[in-house]
Amino acid sequence: MKKKLLIGLAILVVLIVAFVLYANNRNRTLSPPGETSVQANGMEVSINYSRPSVRDRMIFGEEEEGALQPYGVYWRLGANEPTLIEVSSDFKFGDDDFPAGKYVIYGFPRKGEMEIRLNSDLRLWGYTEPDYAQDLSTVVVPVSRNEHVEQFTITTEEGTNGVNVVFTWGNYKWVLALEKQ
Repeated sequence: MKKKLLIGLAILVVLIVAFVLYANNRNRTLSPPGETSVQANGMEVSINYSRPSVRDRMIFGEEEEGALQPYGVYWRLGANEPTLIEVSSDFKFGDDDFPAGKYVIYGFPRKGEMEIRLNSDLRLWGYTEPDYAQDLSTVVVPVSRNEHVEQFTITTEEGTNGVNVVFTWGNYKWVLALEKQ
């Protein structure tokens, strides 16, 4: 009797582990990991994120219209895990100064602009919304039209006094400037 119970329990554990591995792999395949980094103007910026695809969906818009990412709703600037940014030197995010380090960035899309927030809570996992009390700064940048980019992409490039972080997805593009202090 005990032997049958242990065999049944072992089979159940194997099935649960197999399902978790399958679900995690499927998620990673649909939104694979991405990373970008650049050294420019005396600073290095590295970003780790996940890359969802458009797949014939409306990306930004009103919730009633079926937008994948509705206006005014929290978005982790990617998929799967929060988007992490690491800056090697003191930097300016909007009008605020910050020490070198690792942070979470996320956004709230709006019509014609993107609100991007810098947050110190690195314990986030999955879709979990951040502790807004740990927000450090907010920047609102304009969103422009762009040629179609199927997978969400973040690139980093040399800016005037630091590094520009360029976000593209669907027919949209927006740029966040980080200045070296």
